Amino acid sequence: MKPKYLVVVLMVLIVGLLAVACTSTDTPETPATAAPADANAITGIVWKWQTLNDVAAGSSTRVPDPDKYTIVFNTDGTTTGQADCNTFSGTYSQQNGFSISVTPDVMAACDIGSMDQQFLNLLDEVAAGGPDGAGGLNLQTAGGAQQMLFSNGGAAP
Repeated sequence: MKPKYLVVVLMVLIVGLLAVACTSTDTPETPATAAPADANAITGIVWKWQTLNDVAAGSSTRVPDPDKYTIVFNTDGTTTGQADCNTFSGTYSQQNGFSISVTPDVMAACDIGSMDQQFLNLLDEVAAGGPDGAGGLNLQTAGGAQQMLFSNGGAAP
């Protein structure tokens, strides 16, 4: 090969190597985007009953001890919880609205002023509900006549 061609070949190789060295083989970084929040992300959380709004009567009742009125929704469609001095289990569905069916594990008589019966009855009457957009849970009876507002009590054990 003549020296002139050798110089040209070397120049092409050098230019090619420089082009490769200056070109990133990494894929361009794209900003991380958060996955959209699941509007039905209610499972695995201890929901504590805070307030009962009786829309029909225009009244609101604050639950005296939310730690005694809880519900946990499991991914398999089952639910467990506490209604004051009683515990319960049951099932729930979010198809065609929202429905809950609970049964006390043992029905003990709680102290006077307990809301245990009211809590269990309202859960059985739930017809709609879901996350309230502020980190809580809102469950409603038919037509929204009564609304049960819950706070997030943290991950279920």
